[in-house]
Amino acid sequence: MQFPDYRPRRLRASTMFRRMIRETVLTPDDLILPLFVVGGKNVKNPIPSMPGHYRFSVDNVVSAAREARDLSIPAIMLFGVPEKKDPLGTQAYAKDGIVQKAVRSIKEKVDGIAVITDVCLCQYTDHGHCGIVDKGEIDNDASLDLLARTAVSHATAGADMVAPSDMMDGRIGIIRELLDEEGYARIPIMSYAAKYCSAYYGPFREAAQSAPQFGDRRTYQMDPGNAIEAIRETALDVEEGADIIMVKPALPYLDIVYRIREEFDLPVAAYNVSGEYAMVKAAEKMGWIDGEKVMMETLTSIKRAGADMILTYFAMDAAKGLRGKG
Repeated sequence: MQFPDYRPRRLRASTMFRRMIRETVLTPDDLILPLFVVGGKNVKNPIPSMPGHYRFSVDNVVSAAREARDLSIPAIMLFGVPEKKDPLGTQAYAKDGIVQKAVRSIKEKVDGIAVITDVCLCQYTDHGHCGIVDKGEIDNDASLDLLARTAVSHATAGADMVAPSDMMDGRIGIIRELLDEEGYARIPIMSYAAKYCSAYYGPFREAAQSAPQFGDRRTYQMDPGNAIEAIRETALDVEEGADIIMVKPALPYLDIVYRIREEFDLPVAAYNVSGEYAMVKAAEKMGWIDGEKVMMETLTSIKRAGADMILTYFAMDAAKGLRGKG
């Protein structure tokens, strides 16, 4: 087809035509809202690097979950910020841990929204790493039991799904095995399958108080230059029993989202991370961009690349913007 016989602009001439032929349509069903939970009561502490987001006490995170539900957002993801930390991250798997309390309260008071929990140790350890540290090294195998215990404690509290983000080798299989043994075969696992060692996590680490106290996470998170490795990592998690596979971050790794979507037939999630959110908010504050339009274009690009669901700090704003739009 060539001009003048074919004129692509004919189908761009009106809003109705553009809606009729739109290939990728974003809806609230595509969104998952991350929330941070801390101790205390009536706490709503702003996160300076993430305007519009807060560290909530359990009572206020219930209200945030209810607001998300009312905006037709189908799920939230909980991240706990404990009052006390130790070398083994014991508050991660404590019965009365902050995430466990939040899950129980939300499930008791808010119907119609799924509660997903982040399974990791970095927020709970005094060294800030995602596993047990032995002589300055992250001990992969010794960390697996604690991660599995954390996942089971979340399921026991009522979580609808667990999401291991630690990137320890073999953790999906160990978590699946223990969940099944403890009677939680129905609980799905959303695996952070291809999680990169990224500079985009800075605001999150402030919010979750989870920055490593020495070194970095390059020995367990993936190198930004690698793509084939992402396929291998994801294949391992699929073989071990993952139900959903995730790419994190989203925007710098849209090629990875696309390749994983093409390679695997499981649902694919992508995490539009804190740094991606903060950059848009900062540029919007300076008057350099139209923040709402950039937000929608960003989220649409992630879905177009192949993500079935998007974890994003834009979830509330996007859901509000999508109201009444066909």
